[in-house]
Amino acid sequence: MTATPDRRNRAVTKDILIVDDEADIRELLELSLLRMGLGADSAGSLIEAREFIERGGYRLCLTDMRLPDGDGLELVEYIQRHRPGLPVAVITAFGSIETAIRALKLGAFDFVTKPIELAALRGLVRHALELQPSSAAPSGVAGSASASGRGGLIGSAPAMVQLRGQIEKLARNQAPVFIHGESGTGKEVIARLIHRLGMRAAGPFVPVNCGAIPHELMESELFGYRRGSFSGAAADKDGLFQAANGGTLFLDEVADLPLSMQVALLRAIQERAVRPVGAQTEEAVDVRILSASHHDLGKLVAENRFRQDLYFRINVITLRVPPLRERLGDIPELATHVLARLAERDGGPLRALSPEALSVLRQHSFPGNVRELENLLERACALCESDIIGAGDLGLENLSDSMRLASAPPDEENDSAEDPGEISGDERARMLQALDETHWNRSAAARKLGMTLRQLRYRLQKWGMD
Repeated sequence: MTATPDRRNRAVTKDILIVDDEADIRELLELSLLRMGLGADSAGSLIEAREFIERGGYRLCLTDMRLPDGDGLELVEYIQRHRPGLPVAVITAFGSIETAIRALKLGAFDFVTKPIELAALRGLVRHALELQPSSAAPSGVAGSASASGRGGLIGSAPAMVQLRGQIEKLARNQAPVFIHGESGTGKEVIARLIHRLGMRAAGPFVPVNCGAIPHELMESELFGYRRGSFSGAAADKDGLFQAANGGTLFLDEVADLPLSMQVALLRAIQERAVRPVGAQTEEAVDVRILSASHHDLGKLVAENRFRQDLYFRINVITLRVPPLRERLGDIPELATHVLARLAERDGGPLRALSPEALSVLRQHSFPGNVRELENLLERACALCESDIIGAGDLGLENLSDSMRLASAPPDEENDSAEDPGEISGDERARMLQALDETHWNRSAAARKLGMTLRQLRYRLQKWGMD
């Protein structure tokens, strides 16, 4: 069958291809797009859609999942192979979230559900048309060291090169991404990079430390509240979801969410709406969800400590961030960047590492990863009396074996491997100082110390301070 594009609006550029086997749906979508000043071609089958796509020139493809000669997933795969720069969004039946997730994993950048809400459709189209060609992506993704220093990823290890490629691809869609990595590996840096390179770059990026919000305040913090909803609620207040509207909400340490909030979060993600505390109706929100944790969410699901349905919803795509001990060859480049940043911040001389200092760093296991390297270099700059940092300025020989963890990564299975009773008084004082500086925010203190939250809790329990 030969495709015959609709020519009713010749003066309007045909930016969008609509693929649906129902003529009334096609007409509804065309009229809605015309009100936005956008023209569209329509196809009623997979074969027709392929013919239109071969002609090129579209900025967005909207496809139904059920077609008479195939399904929308086949079209998503076809576009990824033959027109990888063309954003494609799928239209799914109500309740078909699993199908939408499959489409996102195949490369679709977003989805809408039937019955189609015009506000959601307009938001989807707006984001799609804001996409830039892959060739125009900022050079930070390409992997140059100078670009990396302006907010991207630093390092040329194979794992980092692969990670940059994944980030570039994920920045072009709306799929929820789960960033998995040890504490201090730069999970928030990656989340910010995905946001900055995506179509939501002009919108807000709102990071949330799920482990730092008291459980009793979590609902009002995330969803907001209405005046009079509880004692002290003197005025309406938007939550973090509303603050991220039009942008990205980054849920750091999402594994720390209590089960009761996991239910509420799941509904907010699926319905793309939130109900503030004390409100009678839900409010639509347009956010992309990125999440991160150093925990293995799959393991937590098996232990009934994390909801399986939420796991599948936020874990559409997983990015693994390699620990620093797996890319020790990147230490010179990382150190150069950190030292330059410290010199600019403090107005001091630009320092460099001696060969001996660099050798010592390469032999260290870095349980605290990049954050630990930054802290080591900042301390060395404060103590060093010349422009060259020597091995002794690093102070690594003063670290206790319990902080080195040379034989194992900082994982919860190894949290009890060291006996806090063997920790020196200086080490204990250092931990207490970190807790004091963070006002006893244990998650923040653990990050500052370069250890996991469970490791810190284990020590406090041994000392009778938990």
